[in-house]
Amino acid sequence: MDFFDRFAIPHPSLAIYVSMVAIGLTVIAILVGLTYFKKWGYLWREWLTTVDHKRIGIMYLISALLMLFRGGVDAIMMRAQLAVPDNKLLDAQHYNEIFTTHGIVMIIFMAMPFIMALMNFVVPLQIGARDVAFPRLNALSFWLFFMGAMLFNISFVVGGSPDAGWTSYFPLAGTEFSESVGSNYYMIAIQIAGLGTLMTGINFITTILKMRAPGMTLMKMPMFTWSILITNAIIVFAFPVLTVLLLMGTMDRLFATNFFTTTNGGMDMLWANLFWVWGHPEVYILILPAFGIYSEIISTFARRNLYGYKSMVASMVIISLLSFLVWAHHFFTMGQGALANSIFSITTMAIAVPTGIKIFNWLFTLWKGKITVTTPMLYSLLFLPIFTIGGVTGVMLGMSAADYQYHNTMFLVAHFHMVIIPGVVFAMLAGLTYYWPKMFGFMLNERIGKWAASIIGISTLVAFMPMFFSGLDGQARRMYTYSASTGFGPLNMISFIGALGLAAGFILIVYNIYYSTRYATRDIGSDPWNARSLEWATHTPVPEYNFAILPQVQSNEAFWDSKKNKYSLFNGKYKKIHMPNKSGLPFIMASIFFVWGFTFVFSIWIPLILTTIGIFACMAYRSFEKDHGHYIDVAEIIETENKLGGIKK
Repeated sequence: MDFFDRFAIPHPSLAIYVSMVAIGLTVIAILVGLTYFKKWGYLWREWLTTVDHKRIGIMYLISALLMLFRGGVDAIMMRAQLAVPDNKLLDAQHYNEIFTTHGIVMIIFMAMPFIMALMNFVVPLQIGARDVAFPRLNALSFWLFFMGAMLFNISFVVGGSPDAGWTSYFPLAGTEFSESVGSNYYMIAIQIAGLGTLMTGINFITTILKMRAPGMTLMKMPMFTWSILITNAIIVFAFPVLTVLLLMGTMDRLFATNFFTTTNGGMDMLWANLFWVWGHPEVYILILPAFGIYSEIISTFARRNLYGYKSMVASMVIISLLSFLVWAHHFFTMGQGALANSIFSITTMAIAVPTGIKIFNWLFTLWKGKITVTTPMLYSLLFLPIFTIGGVTGVMLGMSAADYQYHNTMFLVAHFHMVIIPGVVFAMLAGLTYYWPKMFGFMLNERIGKWAASIIGISTLVAFMPMFFSGLDGQARRMYTYSASTGFGPLNMISFIGALGLAAGFILIVYNIYYSTRYATRDIGSDPWNARSLEWATHTPVPEYNFAILPQVQSNEAFWDSKKNKYSLFNGKYKKIHMPNKSGLPFIMASIFFVWGFTFVFSIWIPLILTTIGIFACMAYRSFEKDHGHYIDVAEIIETENKLGGIKK
């Protein structure tokens, strides 16, 4: 391919040209705004160089919300294309690119950073820590994720998007069938973001194991922290598989190796196996933190201790182990034999047992509880029945003989979305609403929030229930059009209406943020929900050091018990607090990674070599840098505590 042809858009359309103009105007507007309001210094000092876990969590949150709407636009375009038979809204190639990017954006660049946002902001507060174990590594993790996301998102205007599906199966993702650089973007952008995720896994395992408050044993940790510990253990074991897999795929595409080719000793099924060895644990990387969020919210608004604490912990551990033993159920129909199918069918059904235990734990927590239906609680209550539908259909898909009927149909698409939307998206929206006052100092409007939650809940059923029926009738996934004689039209139109309803619900959430930012009271105290765990025991806004005195923990709901039994969590004298210094190195290093990735995508070798040297130079500089952080003295702590509403003792 000619050098300049690689930068061309392989399948230009009006929508892509409009997007290019919109991106250009947005970038110009941001640059002009920062210059006009003289915010460049503020941006650098407070955000680009921060190592504060709370600010990093907020940056993850902003990224996740942006990607939610990017992926949502893709979803609306797909449902619009399939709403009527023989539709010409999108051609086949454009549709392939949209469903590929929709899957990657929603899973890797929306759901993952949403989890990382709450993980970063909440976990150090929940365990009574002042920061994470490795603050600079945490900053680098975010910026690597962000640069990977941005690299992936420029693909549709520079070079063309990946078009081999979100699983990017070979040989479809090989150079024979994907000639453009789209699959290069896939391999390298996810690789960069994945390195950041792997660093996060190591960082938070260390943080939780080594930095808990005095008295907080493992069995006194809040359930959200437990879910994060187990999730990060899965990350540490699963993401190296993805790292190696993407490296092998990159080698096949750019250097003509034969790992996944169908000739010269390659094995295309090797990609499928390794992908799902990572990919199915990835589902639980998404789901387990959501389970932790629901556990916090349901116990808070049922005004009861979480039922079956030990069984909840045990079920999450069992899920994490079984998540690595089910990957081959993704190719029951690919000729692996009855014995292998039977084994993976059994492990697939087995994983439903600990998940069912959790459902009953939540139901028993609600039983005889003094339930207050707030917006976060409404999402949690909507989650229970909708997720159960998705889970039951998962057991149906786990039957290897029956899977010949379900495989690669819209039934599978419906199942996946009926699990992920209530199981992850509802949880993230519930967690966003629940922790918003701690993050920003005011509450989101409850009336608007409940309307949004209700619309999203109903629309989820309207959008995806019809797909179960069209899938059973034979509608295949990934096909961009169908004839009127198939009879799929009415069901697809209903799904399109549901997708519009989901869009309306998310737009209402944006309006809620705007409305509440303007009109909500800032006088909410530090515990507006009457909550149960330590993150609500500190001030709002949370000071840099989180806790002036480290809390003394006596139970797994330390804050609730301290309020109920009238004892103080904070005992002892004030001492100077050691905190890490800010650093621009993580942002600079990740920016070099972005250029490195772009040059790698387009095989521009000299800049690639220079940026590789730049990355190692940053690592060497950090290795020899002497930075011992700084201390906050007692006088400053007392001044800050008084300013935030009185010293907490």
